[in-house]
Amino acid sequence: MGGEIKQFRDLTAWQRSNRLAVKVYEITSSFPKEETYGLISQMRRAVVSIGANISEGFTRYYFADKMRF
Repeated sequence: MGGEIKQFRDLTAWQRSNRLAVKVYEITSSFPKEETYGLISQMRRAVVSIGANISEGFTRYYFADKMRF
């Protein structure tokens, strides 16, 4: 990182969550097709929400709001 954080993409936590999301998508692509609307969908939505929560919290003005995310 090593610089000023100007946007949520500069956060190490967001970068790691993005890499995790890619890995989960890769792994779940090899799951059985009958799990498409069950386990696969749930895992993918969960991993995407990590990065979404980080980015949403970054845009909050008050520190207490940031901490909630």
